[in-house]
Amino acid sequence: MKKSVFLGTVAFAGLAAAAASAATLDDVKARGTLNCGVTTGVPGFAEPDANGEWQGFDVAVCRAVAAAVLGDATAVTFVPTTGKTRFTSLASGEIDMLARNTTWTFSRDTDLKFDFTGINYYDGQGFMVPAALGVSSATELDGATVCIQTGTTTELNLADYFRVNGMSYEPVPIETGAEAVQQYLAGACDVYTTDRSALAAQRAGFENPADSVILPEVVSKEPLGPLVRHGDSEWFDIVKWTLNALIAAEEYGVTSENVEELAAAPGDNPEVNRLLGTEGELGAMMGLDNEWARRAIAAVGNYGEVFSTNIGEETAIGLSRGLNAQYTEGGLLYSPPFR
Repeated sequence: MKKSVFLGTVAFAGLAAAAASAATLDDVKARGTLNCGVTTGVPGFAEPDANGEWQGFDVAVCRAVAAAVLGDATAVTFVPTTGKTRFTSLASGEIDMLARNTTWTFSRDTDLKFDFTGINYYDGQGFMVPAALGVSSATELDGATVCIQTGTTTELNLADYFRVNGMSYEPVPIETGAEAVQQYLAGACDVYTTDRSALAAQRAGFENPADSVILPEVVSKEPLGPLVRHGDSEWFDIVKWTLNALIAAEEYGVTSENVEELAAAPGDNPEVNRLLGTEGELGAMMGLDNEWARRAIAAVGNYGEVFSTNIGEETAIGLSRGLNAQYTEGGLLYSPPFR
C-alpha cells in the first residue's frame, strides 16, 4: 500500500540506512534466519493461518529468499509492520527486507535510501462501497465518508481524485487494514479506499462478500514489490534475482514439481540450465552456490504457481492475472536474462 514520507522518518531513515546496510548476507547467514517485514495481515498476501504459520503471495517472496540463501524456506522470522513502522524497521536493520505491498516511488527509492528489487504485483488504487448504496462509479461519491489509512500516499491520491472531479469527502482515519475493514463493516464510512488487490482480498473474507462492490475506477499506478536498504549491492542482487528466478521459471515451464527432474537431466535450453545451476557459475557472483534458484523454485513454485495458489481466480480472492501476466500473454511480467 502506498505510504507517504514523514519528515522525521526521512531523516532517520537516511542516517540509519548507512549504518545498517552493509553485509546483510553475512548477518543473515550468521543469524540462521531471514528477518522479513510483512503487513499486519492481508488475506492472500500475508497473514498467519490457523496454526500461526505465515502464508501468502508476499510471504512466498520471503520464503524464496530464505531458501536461496539458507537452504530452508522456513528459516524466516516474519515481522508485522504498519504503514508507519515499515520503513523505520527496514532502515534500522530490524528487518533484512520488506515484502508488504509497498509501492515503488521516487522518494522511497531516493530520499528514504531504499532499493526496490523489482515489481511482483502491478496494482492501482480503487474504491469499495456497500452494494446497498446503489453507487456504480467513484464519480458519484461526492460528500462521502472515506476510510483511509493514515501515513499513506493513498491519502494524496484520494485528495487529487476528488479535487479533479469537483467533489468533497470526509476522511475517517484508520491505522491498519484490519481496522479499516472493521470500521467499514460497522458503517463508520461509506467508502474504503486502498489498492484494488487489497480490497479484493479483504472483501473475500467478509461474511457476505456480495454486499460490497469494488467500483471500476483505477485512480493510480501502484507497482508493488520487495525492497532493501541502499548500500549493500550484493544483498540487493540476491533479493532481486530470487524474484526474477520465480518469474523466469514460469516463462520457461519450470515448476516446483519438475525443477529437480530438470536439474538432474539438463536439457537443451541454456537459460534454464543457468537458472538451475547446471551450467555456469551465476550463484558465485552473488556469494551463493549454484543451486540457489533451484531451491527457491522448489520451495514456493514459480511466479504463476505463487499467484494462482494465493490470490488467483480459483481462490476466494479471485484476482485475474491482468498486467501481472507474462509478457508472452499480454502482461508486463518478464525477467532479465540469466546469463
